[in-house]
Amino acid sequence: MAWTVYHYGLAFVMVVTGSINTLSTKWADHLKSVGSDGVLRGFDHPFFQSCSMFLGELLCLLAFKAILSYYLYKQDTLADVRELVRGNRNFNPLVFVPPAMCDMIATSLMYIGLNLTYASSFQMLRGSVIIFVALLSVAFLNRNILPREWFGIVLIIMGLTVVGVSDFVSPSKEGPKDTNSVLTGDMLIVMAQIITAVQMIYEEKYVTKLDIPALQAVGWEGVFGFITTAVLLVPFYFIKVGKPFTDNSRGSLEDVPDAFVQLSNNPLLIIAILGTILSIAFFNFAGISVTKEMSATTRMVLDTVRTLFIWLISLWLGWQDFHPLQIVGFGLLIFGLCVYNNLMPSPHSMLTTAWVARSNRHNPLDEDAFINQPADCRPVLFGSPDSFQGYPTDDGDNKQTCPVLFRIPN
Repeated sequence: MAWTVYHYGLAFVMVVTGSINTLSTKWADHLKSVGSDGVLRGFDHPFFQSCSMFLGELLCLLAFKAILSYYLYKQDTLADVRELVRGNRNFNPLVFVPPAMCDMIATSLMYIGLNLTYASSFQMLRGSVIIFVALLSVAFLNRNILPREWFGIVLIIMGLTVVGVSDFVSPSKEGPKDTNSVLTGDMLIVMAQIITAVQMIYEEKYVTKLDIPALQAVGWEGVFGFITTAVLLVPFYFIKVGKPFTDNSRGSLEDVPDAFVQLSNNPLLIIAILGTILSIAFFNFAGISVTKEMSATTRMVLDTVRTLFIWLISLWLGWQDFHPLQIVGFGLLIFGLCVYNNLMPSPHSMLTTAWVARSNRHNPLDEDAFINQPADCRPVLFGSPDSFQGYPTDDGDNKQTCPVLFRIPN
């Protein structure tokens, strides 16, 4: 399907706001603040941040209600076809409980896995989500993935792998880790990618089937995710885990009071959290819109583009060291993206174009044709003198058919 201006706009919003979301989270991780125990430490509150993200998604539902109310108040006769509210508004909201749970579980598994393994492993294994989405879309959505698209997906995986390998080539700042810890972390990350793929396919199947407005879909996921995460924060406060799983004042799985104390002691943390809340709203709206208008696989391919912008900005801010091998990896990533979205000619199309061009240089039909014909065939001209044809004759029992001749004008 050819992309429209609306599709390009969705892709742009998804990449930009997705990059802002990740950079806001990374910024919060780099900031330090005094906690409730009086110790200066990093802002290590992943479940609090996850709850903040669901709050951002919840805002999409409020935005949907406000926009729809505005159209109805203005008695807009085109309200039902406006992009932001167009679609079916009569559905059971509980249909969004499964994707909200998938989102919450996948985010938690990725955080735990990242603490157990290396960042390079996380980067490589995170790219596997594209494979799982493609396979599940074939199995459950009966989608046909073209060879060109498979080739693009493989190139993207190779690019992400090269980026991850570059961390192994350069000296690691994380220090050595236990083998069992690394293997466990890697398994958790892969499990998270499978759950994310299930979420993407579920959203594509039901959002497309029910024709639900994207703002409303994101909003209801935010409602269920926020309620569930907020409830879980209570038992997480009493569960002691310690390092490497967490580093807060109580050593518990999550310490919400400590998070608010750190926010009050460093206003920059408030800006980072607000950036996370607002960007995730636009990011998920654009993401579900891409799933609805195009496919979940396209959404995951676009999601990998964020890696390039995050890498460039992280280098500029000094959050990450440069390695030349990363250039190769991101080159493969961009090339794979172009191949998947058919933004460059494939070898087959280039060969076909060359063959057609060569054939047009010498076309036998462009030359005068001389064909022997019977003497009793009386040719008749039709239209221009450049085209002529004969017709059958009937001389008693002797029937002869003249050849039909056409001359193609230059």
